[in-house]
Amino acid sequence: MRFNLTLCVAVSLLSLFTQPSYGAERTLTILNWSEYLDPDLVHRFEQKYQVKVSELYYGSDEQRSDLLLQNNAYGYDLILSSGVDLQNYINRGWLAALEEDKLSFLNQLNPKWRGAFPGAVQYAIPYFWGTVGIVYRHDLIQEPITHWKQLYQPAAELQGKVGMIDEPRDLIGMCLKSLGYSANSELSSQLNEVESVLQSQKAMVNSYIYMTLDEHSPIVSGEIVASMIYNGDALMVKEHSENLTFVLPEEGGAIWVDYLTIGAKAKEPELAYAFLNFINQAEHAAQLAQYVYYATPNLAAEKLLPEEFLNDKVIYPNADKLKNSEFYRPLSARIQRRRNVISINILP
Repeated sequence: MRFNLTLCVAVSLLSLFTQPSYGAERTLTILNWSEYLDPDLVHRFEQKYQVKVSELYYGSDEQRSDLLLQNNAYGYDLILSSGVDLQNYINRGWLAALEEDKLSFLNQLNPKWRGAFPGAVQYAIPYFWGTVGIVYRHDLIQEPITHWKQLYQPAAELQGKVGMIDEPRDLIGMCLKSLGYSANSELSSQLNEVESVLQSQKAMVNSYIYMTLDEHSPIVSGEIVASMIYNGDALMVKEHSENLTFVLPEEGGAIWVDYLTIGAKAKEPELAYAFLNFINQAEHAAQLAQYVYYATPNLAAEKLLPEEFLNDKVIYPNADKLKNSEFYRPLSARIQRRRNVISINILP
């Protein structure tokens, strides 16, 4: 689960070839979040197999689904999916069942993350897991942030300085948490409360566009003082400011798992299997985890990670924080429509 951006197509699907043997003209096409693969590992894979890796980026879970709908998922070799969307994609025939005899690392995967969502064991390889929380400038606010309510019903000092995520699941789910409810609530009365809170909060929000993570980030400049964020991204932007603190609120947050899946209409399924085996070699998976600042589900890779990484409570929250956190779950069509209406009314 990575940050929002304008859709970027690295190489058109029209450039794909279908030769049966490895060769320089072959292309592995991956539908992915931006900056979610270490370029060094991608280059080494390209050199080893004499192929080209082409990444097509999406900016939200909804945008990923829209892209797959446009051509019924044709031509995507690897599809990075959130766990909550897996079953829908399986039902639509977009994902191929895994051929386990072609995967050499399955015994290295933590069963907790491999089977966290329906269909995951049969169709998906866990890539990373993490949380949704809050990052804030501890030098610019009076009181440390420890609750979601401080973001959704902010103090006057945060007027116009709040950053939010334009991802409806997170926007609405964490608002429900701020009110003491489940992030997966289907109660209309509770969703009515959420809509009221979001309408009141809107005047305090600087932006619903996921902030950049470089030295020009609005939270580095102080334009934004507190923002919803994915945990690893908070560490990435913290490289540019020591005045940043990430917190998983006391009510808990969202626990997400991202999965790599093989497209049912892939052009290069064998190359996709080769890539999965390559990035799940223990040393490669450990390198990748340190590049993205997220927790790896690869237990062999964890043995190679520095103690500082493994002991970082932003990357690996303690049991109390995770106890109060939730996985997102599929919702009924009626409630999903209701949530969509709420987000349309809030988001610019």
